[in-house]
Amino acid sequence: MIRREFIISTLAAIATAPAFAAPQPGTRRPNIIFILADDMGWGDTAIYGSTKIRTPNIDRLAKSGMLFTQGYAGAPVCGPSRCALMTGQHTGHARIRDNTSVGGGRLGTKGKGKELWRRPNLLPEDHTVAQYLQGAGYRTGLMGKWHLDGFEPNATPPKFGFDEFKGWLIQQESTQGYWPSQRMHNEKLVDIPENANGKHGLYEPNILTEDALDFIERNKAGPFFLFAGYNSPHSPYTAPDFGPYADKAGWADDEKTYAAMIHYLDVGIGKLLDKLAAAGLDKDTVIFFASDNGPRSEPTAQQTRLADFFDSNGGLTGYKRDMYEGGIRDPWIVSWPGRIPAGAVSDVPVYFPDFLPTALDLAGAAAAKTDGVSLKPFLVDPQRKAEDRLLYWEYYDPEFRQAARWGKWKAVRLKRNGALELYDLSVDPKESRNVAAQHPEIVAKIAEGMAREHVASVEYPDPAPKAGSKES
Repeated sequence: MIRREFIISTLAAIATAPAFAAPQPGTRRPNIIFILADDMGWGDTAIYGSTKIRTPNIDRLAKSGMLFTQGYAGAPVCGPSRCALMTGQHTGHARIRDNTSVGGGRLGTKGKGKELWRRPNLLPEDHTVAQYLQGAGYRTGLMGKWHLDGFEPNATPPKFGFDEFKGWLIQQESTQGYWPSQRMHNEKLVDIPENANGKHGLYEPNILTEDALDFIERNKAGPFFLFAGYNSPHSPYTAPDFGPYADKAGWADDEKTYAAMIHYLDVGIGKLLDKLAAAGLDKDTVIFFASDNGPRSEPTAQQTRLADFFDSNGGLTGYKRDMYEGGIRDPWIVSWPGRIPAGAVSDVPVYFPDFLPTALDLAGAAAAKTDGVSLKPFLVDPQRKAEDRLLYWEYYDPEFRQAARWGKWKAVRLKRNGALELYDLSVDPKESRNVAAQHPEIVAKIAEGMAREHVASVEYPDPAPKAGSKES
């Protein structure tokens, strides 16, 4: 696969740590942390091959654990991707399958605009990984971006298993952006005086990091589950300064800013790792890191230029909102020092619905209905081979689209009842050669799987007209 040789050579010099072993009777259950970047591409980190952006702490995570070369988000945009992560349901079954919906949800407006648009939201019958872990005795916290509330006041994180929430909501404009004037503390709005009246005093990713450090300190007796939902590097592009890129000759200011946004994300991750080590929790904590979809927040000329300048999609085809690899393949790292072999690289295809069953397996919690599988066996044995299974995505902008991964095969359908494109990712990771005509039996099998996995809902009825993703 693209860059695999680079990744392996980068990690080859790392001494292998002891293999993963289940906690002995009487020992504590592991803490679980999921760190999620926002619109960061597969190629935006040094460990995945970036030659322009330095990410020493993300690299540090990979060097202490397992790096997946074929890790996928839950969707090509934010809301449905996070829904898949939290609920373990892929977008053929999940409540939220686009940032907007055809039915259900609630109508609302964005900012000072008068245009009404419909956003889906989680409902009481939906269950998140936080609820299951909370029920198993974990203290649960969410810092940063939730994005599953839409315009529904009863769809906030505390209603879905999070004991502590400090961050922002879709329905609270003042809590959004990189310099918010207010922040949600559970159900309460709290002022940020440093950012009042348009001031740029406190940078949201730095606020998030401090909130996460505080959560760890107060809950270090464990076990705890922490979800750190960073904004970075989602547009608009802004940072306190250019960081280590200030003197980059030939770089435009927005290019320096984009790299600085990832720098501050990486610095935050480093602080979390240092905190765990100082508290003696590093060997008791499993850390997941990923991005919620591909790069390029909006398909503008400026953002396309930035994504291409940094090779943010790692040479893959497509960007955010695309069903091709560049839209859904993302960095995927799992670290647990002393339990997961250090510097391991896995080619097993994994995606966001796998997090919920993996977290429950690691915590010894009861199994839940899910479209994913536990990754624990692959963390135990990096050489373990995966049986072929169907990974499924659907999306509604600009119209109903589907994608599926089955073994080495990737299929894409760009309109309802349209012909399937088929790609052999083992030799064509850029999806440049459609081989559907040469493999009708594979096309038929994947088409059958797509039909099985798509289930219409109130929010996305059949036939599904355009829903229309309008942000994030």
